[in-house]
Amino acid sequence: MRTGGGPDGIGHRSRRGETLALARMDPESSTPAAAAQWLARDAVDVLPDGALERKLALDRPLRVKLGIDPTAPDIHLGHTVVLRKLREFQDLGHIVVLIIGDLTARVGDPSGRSELRPSLSDEEIEANAATFQEQAFTVLDRDRVEVRRNSEWLELGIGELFDLARTTTVAQLIERDDFAKRLAAGSPVSVLELLYPLLQGYDSVAVRADVELGGTDQKFNLLLARDIQRAYGVAEQVALTMPILVGTDGARRMSKSLGNYIGVTDPPEEMYGKTLSIPDSALTGWYELLLGREPTEGAGPRDAKRELARELVTRFHGAGAAPAAEEAFDRVHIQRELPDDVPVLEWQSSDGLVHLPGVLSQAFGMSTSEARRMLAQGGVKLDGDQVSNGSIDLTVDQIDGKVVQTGKRRFVRVKVK
Repeated sequence: MRTGGGPDGIGHRSRRGETLALARMDPESSTPAAAAQWLARDAVDVLPDGALERKLALDRPLRVKLGIDPTAPDIHLGHTVVLRKLREFQDLGHIVVLIIGDLTARVGDPSGRSELRPSLSDEEIEANAATFQEQAFTVLDRDRVEVRRNSEWLELGIGELFDLARTTTVAQLIERDDFAKRLAAGSPVSVLELLYPLLQGYDSVAVRADVELGGTDQKFNLLLARDIQRAYGVAEQVALTMPILVGTDGARRMSKSLGNYIGVTDPPEEMYGKTLSIPDSALTGWYELLLGREPTEGAGPRDAKRELARELVTRFHGAGAAPAAEEAFDRVHIQRELPDDVPVLEWQSSDGLVHLPGVLSQAFGMSTSEARRMLAQGGVKLDGDQVSNGSIDLTVDQIDGKVVQTGKRRFVRVKVK
């Protein structure tokens, strides 16, 4: 089913006629060869050689597939690397087929994993799918997206599952790098995980994908899908892989579970501040994958990070948000002033004392044990002064009306009732 034209997405919205791709090619003047070269310019793999040009020469809108397993609710900057390539296909007149893997999420994609993924409840999968789909429209043109759920076709009967299993050998599956490493280390690989690439490949059969996109960790799955399409008599897709963005730690791929991510719906001030925290070694990669260019010549790391942060905030929150985010960052982290909009936490005290771990837990969503650990490590400030180790309970006079701070960007003003 094609999504309707309805209201646009959240954040810096993808509007009809306005592209959020890094660059744009004129679809009217492009030949299949030129378009293929353009689309492949920043990809890692486009396989088989010459196949993308042949697909583009069909002179019809291609069906360009991206499968998303809603194992987490939010889209981060790492996801946008592939989403922006999809947007380039859209700007050339092609259709994006966004597959919400509501059934495969119960299996969990083993790509790049050293262990079995935990399973999610149906409620978690549905909530994550709704959020992820809406956030994808911060980059994609929703009028050129076909949204499908693979539960439409993957509720297979036993005979149909046997037919699918016959398309692939065990030898093919254990060639996967992640499976091979786990088996070599004596770690278990479940039969359910072995089925995952087959189910993803069957998605390509069901939607008749012409092209499928993914990160470099998806190369095996994307190529296996070609074999499965061929077994079912469906024209084989082109496999296009994109580089994987390193996280804010500069070491590992961006991931919410690793805490090294920037979400596309993060507040402007948080997006700006997190971008400035990346190590200098990550700058070139972030510029190339997120802005499509190198850092400005002659700019030092500090200025390059600020320029990067301004452009990212502008992209997802609009032009007016970047100067305000930069000003807020400088006020807090350079001038050591408080933000303008410190939230207020009302706290009930019946004995004249305020339990500080409870305040931290309620204000910042942490456990009381984590709050105690943060206090013991000197990670809490009260009106800019570090709270001494052991200060668990404060009198009302000590905390009423004052600002509690943890880390660089979390503040709350406590009002005792």
